[in-house]
Amino acid sequence: MKVLCVADLLNIELFRQLPVERLEWVCDRAWQIELTTGETLVKEGDAKRGFFIVLSGQIGISRRSEGVEMPIGQHEAPTFFGEIPVLIDEPIQVTLKALSDCRIYEITGDDFLILLHECRNFERLIFRAVQQRLRGLESFIQSREKMAALGNLSAGLAHELNNPAAALVRALKDISQATIEIQHVNLAYGQLKVEEEHTQKWIDVRDEGYDAIIHNRIDAIALGDREEQLLEWLEDYGIEEAWNLAAPLAVSGIEVETLDELTKRWRDDPTEFRTMGVHWLALSFDLMSAIVSGLRGAEKISELVRAMKSYSHMDRGAQQVVDVHEGIEDTLRLLSYKLKSGIEIRRAYGRDLPKILAYGSELNQVWTNLIDNAIDAMDGKGIIEIATSLESDRVRVGITDSGSGIAPEIQSRIFEPFFTTKPVGKGSGLGLDVVRRIVENRHHGTVFLESKPGKTAFTICLPPAPPDATSKN
Repeated sequence: MKVLCVADLLNIELFRQLPVERLEWVCDRAWQIELTTGETLVKEGDAKRGFFIVLSGQIGISRRSEGVEMPIGQHEAPTFFGEIPVLIDEPIQVTLKALSDCRIYEITGDDFLILLHECRNFERLIFRAVQQRLRGLESFIQSREKMAALGNLSAGLAHELNNPAAALVRALKDISQATIEIQHVNLAYGQLKVEEEHTQKWIDVRDEGYDAIIHNRIDAIALGDREEQLLEWLEDYGIEEAWNLAAPLAVSGIEVETLDELTKRWRDDPTEFRTMGVHWLALSFDLMSAIVSGLRGAEKISELVRAMKSYSHMDRGAQQVVDVHEGIEDTLRLLSYKLKSGIEIRRAYGRDLPKILAYGSELNQVWTNLIDNAIDAMDGKGIIEIATSLESDRVRVGITDSGSGIAPEIQSRIFEPFFTTKPVGKGSGLGLDVVRRIVENRHHGTVFLESKPGKTAFTICLPPAPPDATSKN
């Protein structure tokens, strides 16, 4: 084991600020740590250690993000580290692993604090290093948070787009086949000489069915019973593959009595015309159902794309007059994949809420962080209440969840950078810090917290847009 000597310390600028007697004091109190390549010194989440002096080798710095160990930098000898956990009295925020064989010395946190308080220049260099390292860590985490948020929104958007896109594709396939079949029926029926009054009855029934399909007037609960009744009638009438016609007829709301009336004159006809009218009706309703389904799918896709564009405030200036309700609703649409199972959204929106002058995409990040935190706090099941109002010339937004609450002893710390109640790798501790900075620094607003078991409420207060700003929009 090599003993730490004064000459070793003088290779590091930080220690050149100390008198020789203090350097000798450090050498007497330091103990050596030898690491081989790949060996871990400390892990993220470990209790704080002492102050480390690296005389040879390289130490890799990483942090766990979404289950993945992400490299964020390295310490290369001669250097020092470990001052941040000692100064803030918090667990270690990163994992440190040897990238090569390393010779390191460690002194206790108490000894380090003695050096810090005795020498102004030593203190100045330490806090300069702290500032640079925290900025680097914060920049990395913010970048990862933005990527994670983008990934979550992309995943949610893809999830929400999947169903309407599949419905649209399915509808287009159904339309092409149904169109071919109905043209065949129309051509065959056109060869018959049927009185206009009888033909009009079929057309009227078809139009009534179209109206029911377009306006979705058929009760979904009663649909199954209606389909069974129609299937029984179709089989009695002698329709082959009756099950194939029962469903499109059912969604139109047609009654078996109506079919009895329409087919009365054809019951004794031995030709294909006996069943052609029923096929024509079923094909017509199937075609309209496919068109309506495809249209609704396309509208849903358009709505999601509009919500994403509005959420990100694409093609607009950095600061603009925005509607708070629109931003919240866009956020809820994009988070809807997380809200479907077990979470109820209750809205209490104030009437005539004034618009505000805001950095729209940043403000939507506030709603995203708060709503996402509420979902996590309730473990995916519970009630989120969103209320807005105008109070004392301030736009007030309250987001309340029915989760387990935040312990009183940590409520004063939740807006601190890097502070998180989530397990290692799950939370960065910057989500609420981002909320605070966007609200207070960027929008000159305020954010408050009230929490107890079963109710956690975040209240955001923002100034409304000045009259001259709203008149320009």
